[in-house]
Amino acid sequence: MQLSIDDMYQAIVRKDTSFEGVFFTAVKTTGVFCRPSCRARKPKKENVEFFSTIKEAVMKGYRPCRVCHPMENLHETPPRIKQLMDDLNDDPSLRLKDGDLRQRRLEPNAIRRWFLKNYGITFHAYQRMHRINTAFKKIQEGQTVTDVAFDTGYESLSGFGDSFRTVFGFSPRDSRTKMIIDLKRLETPLGTMYACAVEEGICLLEFTDRRMLETEFKDLARRFNATIVQGHNAHFALLEEQLRRYFEGTLKRFTVPLCAPGSEFQQKAWLALQQIPYGETRSYKQQAENIGQPDAVRAVANANGMNKIAIIIPCHRVIGANGDLSGYGGGIWRKEKLLDMEKANR
Repeated sequence: MQLSIDDMYQAIVRKDTSFEGVFFTAVKTTGVFCRPSCRARKPKKENVEFFSTIKEAVMKGYRPCRVCHPMENLHETPPRIKQLMDDLNDDPSLRLKDGDLRQRRLEPNAIRRWFLKNYGITFHAYQRMHRINTAFKKIQEGQTVTDVAFDTGYESLSGFGDSFRTVFGFSPRDSRTKMIIDLKRLETPLGTMYACAVEEGICLLEFTDRRMLETEFKDLARRFNATIVQGHNAHFALLEEQLRRYFEGTLKRFTVPLCAPGSEFQQKAWLALQQIPYGETRSYKQQAENIGQPDAVRAVANANGMNKIAIIIPCHRVIGANGDLSGYGGGIWRKEKLLDMEKANR
């Protein structure tokens, strides 16, 4: 994505988070470099220069801003909040109130704002959702409804049943016949992602700002006849490790198991995507030829657009016949970043 100096300067004037990862701003008069959305005072245009990577800014002698922390992932979970979430995972019956947060030297309003910004719900709502999701999974694992209700902090079976039906639309006992899709929020250098997994493998990996993401969730739930809940899945640990190594440039091929439901044609198109070598690109026409259907260029493009497992099924490696990057659900700037990173580490 080619941006002019004026485009980038206007982005920092607006403190536009949509340009996170696209460029970094260095201020000549202070010697610091910032992310585009930095809240610090707007510098004069003649006092700034722009870099596409952190490495370039550091090599020119700039140091990271103490206000926007450009060396960190934008939405990375702070250690104290991560500890809160770990404690809830260890004991879902916990009901942490504002006084409990203050004892941990946490400001309740700050915690509330963080959860609203990153999860769309307050911390107390997150606790309730985590408790009921944990209960769902425990029942699925064979524990009795009574044991689960009291182990997760409910004071009565009727209260547990009412809460369960309100969230999921069916009773705790009926949940034994329902399938679960686990959901987890992940941090990457290019932004926050959601991962979904079933027993067979990863079934979704998308950036949280992807257009039509809600539609993808609904389609996934329909295809699996399942309920999506936030929770642990055995495949998440390997996924996170492999994503970390991929962004470090040390992993060229993913081995985490996948489970991508789709038509026979879509499965062929997605398999062909995984056969594109790391650091290389193919045109839609080449991909159509690779699956033995040279006239199905448009269908191949549609199948790419229906891919729900970004990066691992690398639809970012398919470009237009004229070399244009063309569409990408995670944004053209991310497609460019992924391709540049792979070519640099090939």
